[in-house]
Amino acid sequence: MGSAALSNEERELGVQPIGQVLEELGLKAHDLVAASTEQLTHKMVSRAIRGRRLTENTRGKVIRALNAAAGRSFDAKRLFTY
Repeated sequence: MGSAALSNEERELGVQPIGQVLEELGLKAHDLVAASTEQLTHKMVSRAIRGRRLTENTRGKVIRALNAAAGRSFDAKRLFTY
C-alpha cells in the first residue's frame, strides 16, 4: 500500500509530541532548519508538528535537527505517536 492509497485520515495524525517538546525548549521551526546539516525545510518541520505522516527519512532529518538544536538526544518514540 503506497502513500497515494492512504486516506486523509491516515495521513493526518493530529498534533504530535514534538510540538510540545519544541515549546518546552523555546525552539521554533527555524531553529531546527538552521541547526540541520541536511536539506530540512520549514515545511517539513511544520508537517511534523501538525501530525502529517512523514517518511522515515524526513522524520530522521527532523529528529537529528532537533537533537542538534537542543543539545540533547530525543528519539522517534518520544516525538511522534506513529
